[in-house]
Amino acid sequence: MRIARRAQRIEPFYVMEVAKAAASLAKQVAHSAQPMIFLNIGEPDFTAPPLVQQAATRAIHDGNTQYTQATGLQSLRERISHWYSTRFQADVAPSRIVITAGASAALQLACLALIEAGDDILMPDPSYPCNRHFVSATEGNAVLIPTTAQERFQLSSAKVQAAWAAQTRGVLLASPSNPTGTSIAPQELRRIHEFVHSRGGITLIDEIYLGLSYEEDFGHTALAMGDGLGESIISINSFSKYFNMTGWRLGWLVVPEKLAPVIERIAQNLFICPSTIAQHAALACFEADSLAEYEKRRAEFKARRDYFIPALNRLGLQVPVMPDGAFYAYADCTQAAARLGVSGSWDFAFELMQRAHLAVTPGRDFGTDAPERYVRFSTASSMAELKEAVARLETVLG
Repeated sequence: MRIARRAQRIEPFYVMEVAKAAASLAKQVAHSAQPMIFLNIGEPDFTAPPLVQQAATRAIHDGNTQYTQATGLQSLRERISHWYSTRFQADVAPSRIVITAGASAALQLACLALIEAGDDILMPDPSYPCNRHFVSATEGNAVLIPTTAQERFQLSSAKVQAAWAAQTRGVLLASPSNPTGTSIAPQELRRIHEFVHSRGGITLIDEIYLGLSYEEDFGHTALAMGDGLGESIISINSFSKYFNMTGWRLGWLVVPEKLAPVIERIAQNLFICPSTIAQHAALACFEADSLAEYEKRRAEFKARRDYFIPALNRLGLQVPVMPDGAFYAYADCTQAAARLGVSGSWDFAFELMQRAHLAVTPGRDFGTDAPERYVRFSTASSMAELKEAVARLETVLG
């Protein structure tokens, strides 16, 4: 059987390979004094709040389970539009919003609509691996540009300009980012977009962690960019992270008005529509009680960050930039690996798995610029689990 070249361009998702090994070991140690702690997957430990669950049940009971428009329920698009207005002071018309089967489908639709074979898309290194694989799947080239801690592991306008070439189509950014939890400073993001826009390029930005921002200087959607620049931004978002609906597979895409019919046409053919039940449930995300609950949870995520990052630094797992959002710690494991007699983040991750029954993600997934130096911890687990993880690290690392 001949495998298509586009499929061969997709690299393994190593975080899932680590997860499989951790799950196998977890069965063996489940009833031991140290059952497995999973800090490797970026999934909130919270589930959808009560009103959201009730809305899903009601939709099933009332028979609201048939196809919707490919762009999603108009009422949901309107509520998202209102959320942008009240939370971010951004004017985003419902007609620019397309509901999708998760942020993954949103990015797939954007890539299919905008990227030709051979187009270059500039991305920061490190960055979330699936983002670059969506570019590869549409036969574009994800061009990873090394970034530094001083740059918050984000692209700068200067680096974008230096890397821009005849075949460059645009940039794909993430703010806050996975794996670093860092955001692009608003003025730097504006400079990037101004340059890209002047070249007739596209600015795609993954904002799925935007609701989980903790610092006043960040947490601003690119869609609120002034002078009409926000209207040419393409933003990917999701109900998975801030809204705690991971397995419901629901997200959305915000596009320029003229692109919306193109996205709709592709979505009609590829997906028909997102899950109708999930859409009806998501309407309840924007009820006052649900939003209040989400803000309590955001405060809890911040408290976990504020506990865990200093603990890692104290143990020699240096986090070079304090995350301003999301729920990750991107830590330099060079010293810690040496203490365990291993070299590199891959071996360090498996050593921790064996010695401390602690699953973390090695840097291999996130880029090619010194991935052996870094591991990613997820702080999406409970405070109790994070404290236990720190205790085990103290025992193992000394």
